[in-house]
Amino acid sequence: MAGVTTGEGTVAVRHNEAARRFEADVDGGLARADYRMQGDVMGIVHTEVPMAAEGRGIAGQVVRAALAHAREKGLRVVPMCSYVRAYMQRHPDTHDLLPAGTRQTAAGLCDRLQAAGYDRCWVKTY
Repeated sequence: MAGVTTGEGTVAVRHNEAARRFEADVDGGLARADYRMQGDVMGIVHTEVPMAAEGRGIAGQVVRAALAHAREKGLRVVPMCSYVRAYMQRHPDTHDLLPAGTRQTAAGLCDRLQAAGYDRCWVKTY
């Protein structure tokens, strides 16, 4: 996947399908957005940026790449990570990626993720 450009610069974001995440090599390590799939719904469950690279808009670039991938593939997105939820709230142009009945879809996906050992899951209706 090509780099994503913002006023903060460009990071080369790649889709690591085997690890189910979008990632970019940055100062201090790997920035990433992890996801889980259920049918045509991508639940983005976690974002992380190394401390040395925080505050430069990198998380937003990684999430933007994940959302662009979802749009390109015709997927729906459930923002289960608080950062992704806040990102989508700030960017109304992403709301069309939310599945109908987001609360019910997210709640079911949260239940399955928690049963698989994930200890956190946030759900918000738009």
